Amino acid sequence: MFYTRHLFFCTNKKADETGCGFLGGEEAFVIAKKHIQALAIWGEGKCRASKSGCLGRCESGPVCVVYPDGCWYTYVDEADIKEIINEHLVLGRQVERLRI
Repeated sequence: MFYTRHLFFCTNKKADETGCGFLGGEEAFVIAKKHIQALAIWGEGKCRASKSGCLGRCESGPVCVVYPDGCWYTYVDEADIKEIINEHLVLGRQVERLRI
């Protein structure tokens, strides 16, 4: 496995101005990438965050998913994103209050 955990953020922007891209998906990705790098857990054999097109969970948006665990999250702010990273990516504990 190239990454131990890979966090995908939906950044899709639909023509009708809906989608996670309009709900903070881009900003969430940037926050996640910087936080993962700051924790020195970024890269081969470690973790990574990536942008994604539509993940099909629009009704729960904004959304992200952690692989290989297949754990789906929604989030509201920077604190939520950092909690997902600190708890799930670093400690391997799912953040139940943010799961969908």
